[in-house]
Amino acid sequence: MNASSFRDCQAWRDQGLLMSTTSNEACKLYDAVLTQYVTWRNDDTLGGFEGSLSALHTADPNFVMGNVISTGLQLVSTTSSPRLDQCLSSAVKRTVELAQSQDLTPRERLHVKAMQLFSQGNFPKACDAWEDILLDHPTDLLALKLAHDSYFYMGAQTHMRDSVARVLPHWKPHTPMSSYLKGLYAFGLLETHFYDQAEKVALEGLSLVPDDAWAVHAVAHVYEMKAEVDKGLKFMEHRESDWQISDMLASHNYWHWALYFIEKGEYEAALHIYDSQVFRRCKASGAMLDLVDACSMLYRLEMEGVCVKERWRELFQVTQPHTDDHVTLFNDAHFLMVSLGVKDNGTSRRLLEGLQELAREPGENQQHRAAKTVGIPLFQAMMEFNQGNYERSVELLYPLRYRIVDIGGSDAQRDLFNQLLIHAAIKSDNTRHQKLGRCLLVERDSVRPNSSMTQRLMKTALALHV
Repeated sequence: MNASSFRDCQAWRDQGLLMSTTSNEACKLYDAVLTQYVTWRNDDTLGGFEGSLSALHTADPNFVMGNVISTGLQLVSTTSSPRLDQCLSSAVKRTVELAQSQDLTPRERLHVKAMQLFSQGNFPKACDAWEDILLDHPTDLLALKLAHDSYFYMGAQTHMRDSVARVLPHWKPHTPMSSYLKGLYAFGLLETHFYDQAEKVALEGLSLVPDDAWAVHAVAHVYEMKAEVDKGLKFMEHRESDWQISDMLASHNYWHWALYFIEKGEYEAALHIYDSQVFRRCKASGAMLDLVDACSMLYRLEMEGVCVKERWRELFQVTQPHTDDHVTLFNDAHFLMVSLGVKDNGTSRRLLEGLQELAREPGENQQHRAAKTVGIPLFQAMMEFNQGNYERSVELLYPLRYRIVDIGGSDAQRDLFNQLLIHAAIKSDNTRHQKLGRCLLVERDSVRPNSSMTQRLMKTALALHV
């Protein structure tokens, strides 16, 4: 990235995105932070995210949009809860107070409102505020990306697709960062099962920016969902030097690579990626996406019969401090995988009971509201499975199967719960559950033809129920 290419006050004004600051330096640093957010990459020449945010604060501590992007990114990372993290809670409060003391544009006020709503866990209303911004300012990339991420946390797949589709005509090839919209749109398309269109759009993005890690990630999803494993392996290997430089998404792309090996039953290859990339990076970054990937990978391998006992222990050191966060149900479910993996019943119970407590009076918090209907029964099903109570696990999981989308994440990430239901059904002593397990495998085979995993599970089911 070239620092001179970042937008100053006038450049933002020319784009119709007026910034309430007179500091050109602050405007450029805001652009630098936004660029790193969209490209999933710490730019070392700018001191990365931390260096850029620190310099932004120094350039103009009272710049409201500087505070919005700084606090907003911390919130959307979901690595800490404003309920528990006093510094984060104070940063939200300070931004709101700053906004009240200044003459801001309506767009900036909506940004502050959205950030405050998100901090309260009211993701739907935060997204409404970002969409309000995009109605009048369709090239406001911060609003677009924060809405995209928040829809992801709610499992709002159609919203995620349409939010980008609505603004696309307003983005011209010369608009800064315009090519990155291809990857965002491709992700929404694949999550609504337009796989061929998603692949086409993502590849168009990669033809413009070969190192767009999010567009690579969209293609990886397409091959995962279609069980086109060899295509996926070839694609990830061929593109590795492009996407691994995006340090904030590299671990996740390695995770996708490893999923192809798990699908094929090549567990050693998957474990090699876990050890050399996924766990190493998650331990170093502490980033939530890296963390949940490590959890999910070990859980999948364990379901496949691979012993990962020692790896659970190492990972537990990283996840355990997040036990009381309860920022998203998706994160919580992954922390539970680890506490179950290490057989720490105290932490597992604390995760469940903490969530039950918050679900009693959820207020406007969308995740705590969904806890009652989806999160809590899902956790209970996972705990029953862990104790070998497969029949009870199926009873809890089966009614949730079309609602698990509400915990957020992608189809590929949530497929783990489909696999869990199949394993529980196959292992249950209840003959109707066993029949259900076989039906679910037939269903899986129809949407993912030629899946090695489906064939393996079918063989297991037939062997168990002779």
